Formats: sequence, structure tokens, C-alpha cells
Amino acid sequence: MKLNGLLPAFCTALLATVPAVAVANSFTVKVDGLNRGQFGYEQVYGRFGCHGESVAPRISWSRVPTGTKSIVITIHDPDAPTGGLGWTHWQVANIPPSQTSIEKGASGNARVLPIGAIETLTDFGASAYGGPCPPQGESHRYIVTVSALAVSSLDVKADSSPALVAYQMHGKIIGQARYVARYHRSAE
Repeated sequence: MKLNGLLPAFCTALLATVPAVAVANSFTVKVDGLNRGQFGYEQVYGRFGCHGESVAPRISWSRVPTGTKSIVITIHDPDAPTGGLGWTHWQVANIPPSQTSIEKGASGNARVLPIGAIETLTDFGASAYGGPCPPQGESHRYIVTVSALAVSSLDVKADSSPALVAYQMHGKIIGQARYVARYHRSAE
């Protein structure tokens, strides 16, 4: 009888501590160089009528889930006028789990990218960062996702499409952290 009375109290006390632990250890991502969450000239694409430098921002992450064997970074615009497909602006796969960031301007620079990391194709058709460039007068969201994987590498190459990378990640993601940045292109 006493055991039955203690068990509910014990379970309640145990469950009360779980949310505090989960919040304290949450996987997070940060994007540097933005102005109140907005991409600026430096990060904006430099073609298709946009006039930026297309420099990849510094992206950092913390509290990677236990068991992470590699990291994938994706920047995706879900608001692109592509019939619901969105637009992939950057994808870097096979980042070692010991890394906690990719430095500003790392795209296209093997000396700055983490050893073993590989930039895959974007929807611009290049294996490199392509900055925001929505249609004139539109504001778009750019979702920066850091995915922690249970495998040490994906079977991808520089010419692998965003869909192939997503397919290779399927069933291997053990955690994700997201940051939503924005960019508004003025009507010219």
C-alpha cells in the first residue's frame, strides 16, 4: 500500500524535472552578421538582378545531440516561387561532429571549410553559397538548419542535388536546430 502511494509522487517529481533538463540541453544554431535577423548586402546574391557580395555568413551551433557522427548545414527559402519546392541556397555535408561552426566566407575556400566537409549543389546550379535574392518587392524566409546525423558521412559529392542529400539524410537525423533569417528585396 505504501509503495502505491509513493510511486505516483515519485513519477510526478521525475516528470517535473524532465522539461528543465530538455530545455537546458537544447540543440541551437546562430547566424552571425545579420541585422535583427535580416540578411544584408554582404550575404545577398550578386546576380539575377540582386546586387550583393554573396558571402556565406558564419554559422555556429551548440549542444549537439549525443551520438552525433556528422553535421549537415542547409539554407533553404520555402517562399521561393517554385510551386512549393522552395530554393536551396547552400548545403554543406559531412561536417565532423567536433566542429561547432563554419566561418564567414568559407564557401568555395577549402582552407576554411572543415576537413572532410563537402559543399553540394544548390538550386543556383553551383556547389557554393548563393545568397538571398527574392523577386522584387518580396520578403522571404531563409531557414538555416543544422542537422545532427547518426552516420559519419553521407554518400554525396559536389554535384549531388539537394534532393539527393535529403534522401541520404532520411532516417539518419537525430536532431535539428533551426534559425529563420529574412530578406526583403525592394521594388526597384
